[in-house]
Amino acid sequence: MIKEKTPIIIDTDPGIDDAVALSIALNHPKLDVLLLTTVAGNVNVNKTTENTLKLVSFFGKTVPVAKGCDKPLLIQLEDSAEIHGESGMDGFDFPAITEKTLAIHAVEAMKNCILNSPEPVTLVPIAALTNIALLVSMYPETKQNIKEIVMMGGSLSRGNTHTSAEFNTYVDPHAAQIVFQSDIPIVMVGLDVTSTAVLTKNEVEQIKEFGKVGNMFYSLFQHYRGGSLQTGLKMHDVCAIAYLTNPELFTVQKTFVEIALEGPAAGATVADLKMKYHNTTNAEVCLDIDIPAFQKWVVSNLESI
Repeated sequence: MIKEKTPIIIDTDPGIDDAVALSIALNHPKLDVLLLTTVAGNVNVNKTTENTLKLVSFFGKTVPVAKGCDKPLLIQLEDSAEIHGESGMDGFDFPAITEKTLAIHAVEAMKNCILNSPEPVTLVPIAALTNIALLVSMYPETKQNIKEIVMMGGSLSRGNTHTSAEFNTYVDPHAAQIVFQSDIPIVMVGLDVTSTAVLTKNEVEQIKEFGKVGNMFYSLFQHYRGGSLQTGLKMHDVCAIAYLTNPELFTVQKTFVEIALEGPAAGATVADLKMKYHNTTNAEVCLDIDIPAFQKWVVSNLESI
């Protein structure tokens, strides 16, 4: 018996690894992508929205896209164009965009989608948590119909911005704090697994042969500075999609996570792994990943598109 598809909303800021994540999610038999929302992060929100529309049009999908916040809640935006290129998806000449964004803000679109869904929706933020924080703050009634949040972000070890913070939580730490205090079940897929979940030259050469999809990604990978073909290309956001469809790839621990808001550790996710300071948990944190199985999962999913 085929299991029902999981209804999800993806909040994103493409971004080359976002592009891989979206491509797999939009075409995966286990996932029902109800809505795509965009936020400023890797590049500004106009570019992340355009990139999302490019991917939806490329795959001929009719999934609605809603443009979200253009800056963090309280601090200035620091993007990551040096990693993903000026446009966020440099390296491939996408065909003309055939879809348009919804006429309403992403937070409004998420609220409507969640409240109108006949079953609980899983939120999949693979970007800064600005839109999600506003959603749960402005429309707390939506929490009753949110199954869980499976997010790419955070780190229990080193960061990739300054010493401690991962990029998505660094961009908007105040939003991250709101989300982790929301009482919604959270799965944190952070750098502890995503920094090791890489595509090597072997996988990239296989992907190159997958027709127009392979050509598109091979072209993007030449401009992606999240690793290298020698050390492996880091597929951060793809890990959140992998968790949704194949959670057995991950080693997970329940804990309590807090967000540092100021100073040199701003954006850091601090976990009480030994539960010495808290009586309850607020997140499940991914600690390890089966790398060969993950690489095989990525390749097989891109091949099947």
